[in-house]
Amino acid sequence: MIAPQKPINESKRLEVLKSYKLLDTLPEDAYDTITKLASHICNTPISLVTLLDADRNFLKSRRGIDMSESPRDISFCGHAILTEDPIFIVEDARLDKRFQDNPLVKDFKAIFYAGVPLRTSDGYALGTLCVYDHKPRTLSLEEQDALRGLAKQTVLLFEARKRNIDLAASENETAQRNDRLEDFARLVAHDLKSPLASIEGLLNLLKEDYLDSNDEDFALYLKHLDTSAKSMRGYIDGLLEYYRADTLLATKENTTLFKLVKDVADLHKSSNVAIKIEDDLKLVAVSAIAIDQILSNLVDNATKYNDKEAPTIQISGNESKDFYIISVKDNGTGIPEDKQDIIFDLFKTTGTKDRNGKQGSGMGLATVRKLVEGLGGNISVSSVVGEGSIFTFTIRR
Repeated sequence: MIAPQKPINESKRLEVLKSYKLLDTLPEDAYDTITKLASHICNTPISLVTLLDADRNFLKSRRGIDMSESPRDISFCGHAILTEDPIFIVEDARLDKRFQDNPLVKDFKAIFYAGVPLRTSDGYALGTLCVYDHKPRTLSLEEQDALRGLAKQTVLLFEARKRNIDLAASENETAQRNDRLEDFARLVAHDLKSPLASIEGLLNLLKEDYLDSNDEDFALYLKHLDTSAKSMRGYIDGLLEYYRADTLLATKENTTLFKLVKDVADLHKSSNVAIKIEDDLKLVAVSAIAIDQILSNLVDNATKYNDKEAPTIQISGNESKDFYIISVKDNGTGIPEDKQDIIFDLFKTTGTKDRNGKQGSGMGLATVRKLVEGLGGNISVSSVVGEGSIFTFTIRR
């Protein structure tokens, strides 16, 4: 018997093999189907999907034998992965000096062997798809071609599995990174509230002390500082609102769209805006607090970004088998078409100032989308510049 040599790229091959996370995994139907077909096509009692580890031959799928692995130094597959040929065939192992006295030949009567190396797209042979028989024989060209085809399918299964594992790892890493970023942003926003409150208090004292001052430059500086402080307050409140969004989703209750709209309208009584509800809608087991926050943000935006003398907002509700559907329509300034895809992203704005000359923070609509997605729905906008916008969001029933 001659033990198989190691490939010249063995170190890298083992590294690639481990990246597929196939070693010591349980049997899977997809691979068992491959070995079943291989045995059927080649008319052999034994067929295997093997993976060559450093010192063992792990059997990912096996048909016709009970063992889950064997020593690499007695494996036929160890020789098979060394070949440059598309298939490695041993017609009678008893007559081949590489396998004479091999325990697999003596004890398990592995007389015939045909194996196709399972090569990755980078050329690394991870193992084989192989068949054994207890008697000398060969494979027809059609059988060889079919075995090679099954081997290609096996590699495709490997690649698909690896992509799924890599994707899951990437998603997990992204989720962890986002969690850390969220914790950091929440902490920063919270810690900035106290010093900002001190700054706002000091500004109020300065404004009182210099109320009758004729120093126009100083008054202008105070105005700029006051505007900056209010802008910072808006950013901090917006950040905290965004990262508190998930906590609004827990409580469920029955309510109606009419009640929610009335609550929002009451908050805007002092502004010259008409809020109308066209269709009432019974909402069963929903987070009323979250929906109230969504409507408040949308109505607030529709009011601020409105250049009409009589701002009008129409709210309507509908339902399908799986979703509640709510629309908020305004007669405001509208949103340019090239900006409509980004307005729900955090810190992204249209660049347009509101009716008070203030720039948006880019957190309100991001919070809206986060809440809507937390409710199992999605949000979209249709808008015409100069005419207004319609925001439509869904809530899973």
